[in-house]
Order: sequence, then structure tokens, then C-alpha cells
Amino acid sequence: MVRLISDTTAGTPASDEADVVYIGGIRSSRLTRAELAEVMVNDVSRARAGQLEMPRVVVATNGLVITNYHHDPDFRRLIDQADIVDVDGMPLVLATRLLCKNPVRERVATTDFVRDASAIAAETGVRFFFLGARDDRAAKSAYNLTKAYPGLEVVGTRNGYFTREEEDDICAQIVASGADVLWLGLGSPKQEDFAIRNRHKLAGLGWIRTCGGLFDFYSDFAPRAPAWMQNLGIEWMFRAWQEPRRLGLRYLASNPAAIYHILTKTHD
Repeated sequence: MVRLISDTTAGTPASDEADVVYIGGIRSSRLTRAELAEVMVNDVSRARAGQLEMPRVVVATNGLVITNYHHDPDFRRLIDQADIVDVDGMPLVLATRLLCKNPVRERVATTDFVRDASAIAAETGVRFFFLGARDDRAAKSAYNLTKAYPGLEVVGTRNGYFTREEEDDICAQIVASGADVLWLGLGSPKQEDFAIRNRHKLAGLGWIRTCGGLFDFYSDFAPRAPAWMQNLGIEWMFRAWQEPRRLGLRYLASNPAAIYHILTKTHD
């Protein structure tokens, strides 16, 4: 039995116009990490009660997402179909403080939010499934998080290397596991595409939460940026320095467009 955290109807905070802003043209949530974790539990409660036809899709936005949103119509349609878009980028938070009457209150980095989600899941009986990354990184992440949060259940893991023909079987495996939340780390835009196309096959779950490289971090494969870089909103520089060929050029190409869209399309 999932313990309902509050009397708030699941989804209300994220769908209320007072709790969203537009950042770079993308409708983005103002929820804090703690509030978002409560929404997760309430959505799971609704799903278990048969009140959700299919899981809600929760994704993140940052500068690269904003750039791709305006340059790739297919990606834009995927983001627009997500139920919640949280703000994983300190520059985006700062932009709302300058340009909005009701700014985003804090950055909701997925690598931080998973700790809030794990803590509340351990208390309330919400069960996770990890899908993504290479080799055994999802499994190692499950081990590390369940060790850090006694009572947390990760009921299944799988790597992120599969064909579209295998997706039906993977979805059936996830549903059969009894999972409530699917953490989906396939990289963008593959993870958003998988979530939107397959959500109807995952009835019974409360959430599909995209999470990018989360399993690389929590399997101890990739280090996070120092706290001071995270606090300054320049974690992307650390990642670019670590992977210059893959990420350095990507950030150099996308940042000017992201800055333009953030400055011209951010409002309440």
C-alpha cells in the first residue's frame, strides 16, 4: 500500500498555471524537488487505484533541450506531450528570477531529485525499475541506492541497448515486475521518444521519469562536478571537460541558441 503524502490531487501542482513558467518557450514546472517527490507518490497512489489510464511522463529541460526544442519539430512534439517538465539547469533558474514574477524556486537536477524520490519511496512503498545505460550500470545504481535508502525497492533493471522490436517484451517485463516508477536513462531524444510511444503499454505505473546519464553517476562510473560548480550552474563545463569530443562541441554549438531562446521566450 502506498501512503498518500498529501490531500493534493496528483498532477494538480504541475498542471496549475500558477505553478509553471515558460523558459525558452518550454512550459516548465516550478515545483521544488520535495514537492515533485510528493506528486510522484500521489500519482503512484492514483495508478494503483486504477485512476490513471497510463503513466505520466516526467522529463527535464536545460539549455540543450531548449535548443533542440526549437530546431527539431519531432523533439518539440515529444516535449509538448510530457506531463511535467522540470528545470535541470541553474542558468534557467536564474533567468526566471530576472524575467518572471513567479520564478522557479530551485534547480531540480535529476541526479539530486533521485535522492528525494528514493527517500520518499522507501517510506511509502513506491517501487522503481531502472532501464538504461551500459552493461551492469543500472544494476549497480540499484544496489547503491537501496543501500543508501533502506526499504527502497528496485524491482528490476535492464541495460539500454535493445531494438524497437524488443520494446513490447521490455514493457511487459516492467509491468510484470510490479514497478510503480520507470527511471529511463537512454539519452535524449531516445528516452523521450520511448516514453511517449510506449506509455500506453505501461498501464499500472504512475510515472515514467527520464533520467539521462543517471545510472553512470550512481554506478560510480562517472563523477559529478564539484559542488561549487553545481552551485554556480556550470556543471556542464565539467562534463564537457570530461568528454570534450562528445559534449564539448555539442555545448559550444547549442549554447548561443539556448541563450537567445531563454532571453526572448522566458515569461510567466
